[in-house]
Amino acid sequence: MYHRTPRPVPATPSSTLPPDNQHFQQPPPSVVASTSTAAAHSHGHKGLDGLEDDEHSSEPGSPIAFRSPPRRTPSIYRPPSPSKHPLHKRTYSSPLADADDNNRWLSLSNLLMLFLTAVILTLFFQTHAAPGVQFTGFDGDPWGDACPDYKDYSTRTHLPLSDGPLKLPFQRPVPECRSFRSEAVEKVIRDMTTKLVDRDLARLFENCYPSTLDTTVRWHVDGTQKSGDDASDDSDGNKFDPRFGDEEVKGPQSFIVTGDINAEWLRDSTNQLAGYMPLLKKDEKLKVLVRGAINTQAGYVIESPYCNAFQPPRDSNIKPSNNGQDDAVRPTYDHDTVFECKYEIDSLANFFSLANQYYAHTGDVSFVDDRFMQAVQSVFAVLDKQAIPTFRDDGMPLYPMYTFQRNTNIGTETLALSGRGYPLNDNSSLIRSAFRPSDDACILQYFIPGNAFMSVELGRLAKLLAKAGQRDEALIAKQWGDVIAEGVKKHGIVDDPVFGRVYAYEVDGYGSRIMMDDANLPSLLSLPKLGWTTVDDPVYQATRKMILSRKGNPYYLEGRVFKGIGGPHVGLKHAWPMSVLMQAMTSDNDDEILAALESVKKVSRLGLINEGVNVHIHYDYTRSWFAWANSVFAQTILDLAKRKPHLVFGKGAQPYDI
Repeated sequence: MYHRTPRPVPATPSSTLPPDNQHFQQPPPSVVASTSTAAAHSHGHKGLDGLEDDEHSSEPGSPIAFRSPPRRTPSIYRPPSPSKHPLHKRTYSSPLADADDNNRWLSLSNLLMLFLTAVILTLFFQTHAAPGVQFTGFDGDPWGDACPDYKDYSTRTHLPLSDGPLKLPFQRPVPECRSFRSEAVEKVIRDMTTKLVDRDLARLFENCYPSTLDTTVRWHVDGTQKSGDDASDDSDGNKFDPRFGDEEVKGPQSFIVTGDINAEWLRDSTNQLAGYMPLLKKDEKLKVLVRGAINTQAGYVIESPYCNAFQPPRDSNIKPSNNGQDDAVRPTYDHDTVFECKYEIDSLANFFSLANQYYAHTGDVSFVDDRFMQAVQSVFAVLDKQAIPTFRDDGMPLYPMYTFQRNTNIGTETLALSGRGYPLNDNSSLIRSAFRPSDDACILQYFIPGNAFMSVELGRLAKLLAKAGQRDEALIAKQWGDVIAEGVKKHGIVDDPVFGRVYAYEVDGYGSRIMMDDANLPSLLSLPKLGWTTVDDPVYQATRKMILSRKGNPYYLEGRVFKGIGGPHVGLKHAWPMSVLMQAMTSDNDDEILAALESVKKVSRLGLINEGVNVHIHYDYTRSWFAWANSVFAQTILDLAKRKPHLVFGKGAQPYDI
């Protein structure tokens, strides 16, 4: 998602005091010389490595005499007596300390200081602790030092191994170290692992399906507690965090991290929770968790609608992280709220998607309050600003509402033309996107999968808002959805000389287009799963043929170990298992589906789904703990259990629908 840049470590400062004022000086040269001479005699004129110490020796044929570097010898120097330097006298003294220097810490004054410090710290944390905080680890770890760091845990093999030929490890944390528990999820795991014929697939599902709940729910409150001290209260006692707009923060809150990075991406967290949506009516606590995620995302969108990844909410008591980058972004943002600020149209579409999925599976619209509507209006404002072209009618450049520049030598991590990106024409009803869902910069900023996704979610949002009585905003959402859809159909479908009428990945309105696909979702491959089109659509089928071919997609990677769609984010050798799983979910061909499952299974030797896998080399992967990919795998297995049960449960099996 981002690239850490190593920073130089400053050298240790040396003393600037005059030599007479430096209490602990190096020994005088005479002492060093005598010590070196004694050491040389004791070693028979040999260096520390045992070789003859001939300082005038040289390499054969070299006209330059070689002089051995000075060797560090044991120092006999001792610091001066404290009586000569009052600054070095003991701060505390007692008869006990004078009698036994090793027991100075047992002095009455020290013991009294320790006791008072402990009392003060206890009173401080009792007074300032937020009553509603479920997890209290200040570094973002729900259980502190009691549980292992899952970033390291996920790279190791744990027993018991699966019964299949791959002997895959069990990678769930012990129950006490799981960040959220759902009995409904546990029941699905028991049902599926019993039914799945392939025992290695069963182990992968057992590890992957609960991965988000087990490891990434960094903070969650159910909304029944009083607010923390970092928020204000209104007259009714409702929580109000001034960073999140002008409305009170009511109800539950949930902070869902992406995995090995202690930050929440709007896109990742929505996809991580997608596999649990059918269970919301069966598990009230799970329902509250998802509703809390909607509320937290709404706060982020109100605060910084152009940003993609966010810090922990202030009330969580989890300290913010630094992404290690040097970015110049407009509009500016609060670093305590934002982890990274790359404007991506799909991030905003995923905020709508989370709310739409919740409504579709529960029928509940009670979360549509003033604060949620403020977030919706923030997105509408972004769409309005990002629908404008690069130039005015008179040829003058228009003021760009969003610019991004990063101090980097990686071209995909920053935008051209002083952070604007390349020009766009005014003949389109598409919305620009500065970055792709991979967090790589768009080349041509009319990103077609992102626009198609936004169009679909706006149509669904219109129905949700109408149900909630928000008629005006429902009409605006529908109008935006229709306008964007028209632009995708007009400019996103192009004629390819080899594959015919296909979807382009990016266009600019001038006739230029980028013909490729990336593994990250939304993608061209995922258009049917997004709800934009159907699998049997001729244009989609031609597009699918193009992007699953090395002839048509420069990022379709194929090697002796693995094959699939990758992207510029992790280079030209690593394909993403996520793309192969999406290939299975958008196929009706049994052989293609089975081949996809088998290929992903064989490269997931640690029992989890990686971000990228080297298509040429075994065991070369990126990110062992990537909850989004784990969620996509679980969704794939559940999709097949319902749509093609004979492929995963055996011949004659009945569909399983959670």
